[in-house]
Amino acid sequence: MTPQEEQQAWFEEFRASLTQQRFKERPIAYFCAEFGLSDPLLTYAGGLGVLAGDVIREAGDQDVPLIAVGLYYHFGYSCSSPEHLYRQQDECKNIRPEKVNLEPVVNQSGDRILVQVPIKDQLVTVQAWKWLEGNVAVFLLDTDLEQNKPADRHITDWLYVGDKEMRLKQEMVLGIGGLRLIEALGYHPSIYHMNEGHSAILAFELIRHQMQEREISFAEAKQFVRRRVVMTNHTLVAAGNELYSNDLVALLLDGYARELQVPVQELVKIGLVQESSTFSMTMLALRMSGVVNAVSRLHAEKAREIWADHPMVAVTNGVHIPTWDMLSTAHTKKDKLWFLHQQRKKILLKLIEEKTGQKWNQDDFLIGWARRFVEYKRPLAILKDIKRFVALAKNKKRPIRLVYAGLPHASDEVGQALLKELQQLIDGPLAGLVVYLPDFSIEEAKLLVSGCDIWLNTPVVGFEACGTSGMKAALNGCLPFSTQDGWVYEAEMFGVGWLIDDIKISEDILDKLEYDILPLYYNRSKEGVPEEWERHMRNSRDMAINQFSATRMVRKYIKMLYT
Repeated sequence: MTPQEEQQAWFEEFRASLTQQRFKERPIAYFCAEFGLSDPLLTYAGGLGVLAGDVIREAGDQDVPLIAVGLYYHFGYSCSSPEHLYRQQDECKNIRPEKVNLEPVVNQSGDRILVQVPIKDQLVTVQAWKWLEGNVAVFLLDTDLEQNKPADRHITDWLYVGDKEMRLKQEMVLGIGGLRLIEALGYHPSIYHMNEGHSAILAFELIRHQMQEREISFAEAKQFVRRRVVMTNHTLVAAGNELYSNDLVALLLDGYARELQVPVQELVKIGLVQESSTFSMTMLALRMSGVVNAVSRLHAEKAREIWADHPMVAVTNGVHIPTWDMLSTAHTKKDKLWFLHQQRKKILLKLIEEKTGQKWNQDDFLIGWARRFVEYKRPLAILKDIKRFVALAKNKKRPIRLVYAGLPHASDEVGQALLKELQQLIDGPLAGLVVYLPDFSIEEAKLLVSGCDIWLNTPVVGFEACGTSGMKAALNGCLPFSTQDGWVYEAEMFGVGWLIDDIKISEDILDKLEYDILPLYYNRSKEGVPEEWERHMRNSRDMAINQFSATRMVRKYIKMLYT
């Protein structure tokens, strides 16, 4: 029995267990600011949302009783501000929920369920839309209602909006409005799982609920809530752990605190960064969670150095195999793996030509780098010695092509500068050798991870909490070429891929390409198959399926977080 088969067998037992029956009566409530559910839905920005989508799909496959709560963004992330650098204004269209297969959330009489969230000294009315992923319901909250003031109608317009006040309003809608919605629907969850700290204000609403239901004090309710809340932390990077001024938090929570009959400073204090006047959503989530998990072993180790008072258990992320496996027939056609990959590569090259006008040869070695453009991920590491890279890439016997994809955040000036530098290089010495795809969908991500020959991953070690794109690539026989960070720290790379030196990164990338990787790739049989490379591809697939599936991840959630 393979590890993945053993995981499936465990879930067969789970489905017949008393634990599953208890969850059916009182499900898990999974809160997240973004969900990668479908390309037409503009409800995700990157890895966090795609991971949340995989959790939802796996829970549905395994009949794990779970409901999910997020926000409906009318303009999404690529248009995360009206002045966004990477979209023309006329491309930023308001996507109406009815047009993307969302159903309005209604009561038994067919009337819209509306809840109200106190923000400052007024009430904001919130409606919701329902998306079904298998048997898992995802509820997406929306403030675009006529009864709201014009400014409040825009609260749920943009994902990760740069304006601090608007972002905090979003998080109040998610946490407070989310719980009020599922209570109105008659759900009584046993566990509340916050996927990152964006939904941490949920804890305040849970406290309010317990104070009223049990007629207990704020302090007593706080301790009770901690037993029912768990959190997944996805990043140690400052930009991913949101900070607000205490004054702003107190201003926006003032009306809500009066509703709780608790001084607003009592709420602010729970999220206070020590010896500062700063409120941290991450600290609020950490202090209000009974169990917190990191998303890889190395991430858990590094987190202890930062949050020593809040130890994290390690549950390494995984990917939903049926969603991301583009070569599934390779299970039965063991001699066809290379040719299946070549078919995917052909489709990817067609996409590249359509988007950039650049036509490449299918036999050329293709490197992929696709993720958020941010400094710690070192997107330009391979190009530091540009003369050497160009010389390698232009070698007629062993040519290299490189495709980049992804965006910096609109407020990330360093990321924007890195992207600008790349674009200038593509227009100059890298013309014809490197292309950039500014924005890519889930379907295009599937093409990238299955069509590239190797997946380049260059984060500073200790900064990438996990990095699931590499798992998806490995699943599709796109070999990992990475620093030993995130999930790669746990992977055995012998016969699978290559590790990159974290310190001498640029030199090591080109050395390994020239002396190890390219010779292996271009060493072909009479049939034109790189047989040793294909063995690496098969090993890569086996590793991804057996060690890094969402099946394993959700099983660990149940064992380590939910029970």
